[in-house]
Amino acid sequence: MLLIKNARIFTPLSASGRGDLWRTATYAPGAMRVENGLIRAIGEERDIVAAARGSEYETVDAQGLLVTPGFVDCHTHPLFYQHRAAEFELRIKGASYEEISKAGGGIRFSVRDLRQASEEALLHVLLARLDSFLAHGTTTIEAKSGYGLSVESELKSLTVLQQGASRHAMDIVPTFLGAHEIPDEYRDKREAYIRLLVEEMIPQVVEQKLARFIDVFCEQHVFSARESVQVLLAGKEAGLIPKIHADQLHSSGGAEVAIEVGAASADHLEHAPAALDEALLRTGVVPVMLPGADFFLASPVYGPARRMIAAGLAVAIATDFNPGTCMCESMPMMLTLAALHLKMTPGECIVASTLHAARAIAMDHLVGSLEPGKQADFILWNAEAESEIPYHFGVNLVQQVFKKGVSVHENGKMTTLAGGLC
Repeated sequence: MLLIKNARIFTPLSASGRGDLWRTATYAPGAMRVENGLIRAIGEERDIVAAARGSEYETVDAQGLLVTPGFVDCHTHPLFYQHRAAEFELRIKGASYEEISKAGGGIRFSVRDLRQASEEALLHVLLARLDSFLAHGTTTIEAKSGYGLSVESELKSLTVLQQGASRHAMDIVPTFLGAHEIPDEYRDKREAYIRLLVEEMIPQVVEQKLARFIDVFCEQHVFSARESVQVLLAGKEAGLIPKIHADQLHSSGGAEVAIEVGAASADHLEHAPAALDEALLRTGVVPVMLPGADFFLASPVYGPARRMIAAGLAVAIATDFNPGTCMCESMPMMLTLAALHLKMTPGECIVASTLHAARAIAMDHLVGSLEPGKQADFILWNAEAESEIPYHFGVNLVQQVFKKGVSVHENGKMTTLAGGLC
């Protein structure tokens, strides 16, 4: 049992209706009581400490520092082998993302690379990346496949994610992204690759229980809106929950697809039409902003967060960590970008990167806020207020990370693999 006291606790509060999506609570000085990995009580210190008298608790004195929920990174691509730093240099010299892709780079390079890597090698790099996520305060991630694009390599990727989840403190929510790109061997037979996705990959992923979600990259040079609907509905019928990369580089119809298939989230949305906001709200699609990708691609257009917040949508923020367009595991950096480019307040940034992000992966009943009954996943910051997180950028203000009430990272070092916590 654990007792956190003398803290400035800042947390989102679960919404009971449309009008309170952005509710938060601050307890200062605050305290939190944890038992069996779950939050049992949270509030003003005098009340929580008084109720704990007579019981034995390990006590952590936060010394007035900030405590928030652990970040929920609801859009990541952590399962790749080598980086693509050479492409970064090409983009600096003027090459576009689409030009690099058409020349055989981008996702297609990562596919050729991953296919040659062993499960052991992939697990090694995955665990190192998970350590980095955790060091920056992320305690739950959604993790996509999508750099295999064959039956064998997609199953290999999802198996490695499953192995990583059993070896690490992080909660990993797996997503099957076989529709990430058309692989080289199918460039002239797109329909055959889509049949492979629908008739072979999806059934095997479901049979082996390797994923919870299914995703598609809906974009002009990748999968059309019609193809995206076909793949996502096949996955949905098999028991996977749809998600979609939507309207990132163009108005590709991705938001319309999300509405049609009842997706859990639509991610990117830089070019999504405003006329669709009401339908996104009505169908419960969570819009996920990925400002790190816009920043790294030097895009003049960012996601329409303020517009969607005004429309009543539960906007979320994630890293889009991947080897090509956002090689960054730091959610605090995403908060800085969201504040500056999406015009979100620090408090909104924290709600979007915790509770709303958890909603985007159907985990908001368990993580994303510090409330009784939820997992005790939280961060102790070397900061006194939530505004300091996006303000003091380029450094890591995380002092200690707790997963299910256990300290898993402190002062820049892993304190336990905590694989047994899951």
